[in-house]
Amino acid sequence: MSDFDPTAERAALEWLALADRGDAAASWKAAASLFRAAVTPEQWKHALSLAREPLGALVSRHLDNAKPATELPGAPDGEYVVFQFTTSFEKKRTATETVTPMRDRDGEWRVSGYFVR
Repeated sequence: MSDFDPTAERAALEWLALADRGDAAASWKAAASLFRAAVTPEQWKHALSLAREPLGALVSRHLDNAKPATELPGAPDGEYVVFQFTTSFEKKRTATETVTPMRDRDGEWRVSGYFVR
């Protein structure tokens, strides 16, 4: 794994804990300004529910990869770290979660993207 700011990983894990609880409101509030500008709280609640409810509860999560980036498709240039986790859920033994924190305008790391497959 490449060198990356450990606070980026902490931001990703803290945000994932909110998503694991199904707390769409808190995970939306904790997300990067870019994320909040792209989706309303209601849209996020629906998207999180669609993505996570069929998988069931979290069983385990292991960090596989972390790649710092300054350019990502469809996003403004900035400081990002793309984390990939191998995750096991109650109803899906092996999934890949991609969580992308970015350094937000105030200098704090916050999640700007989330994808599970």
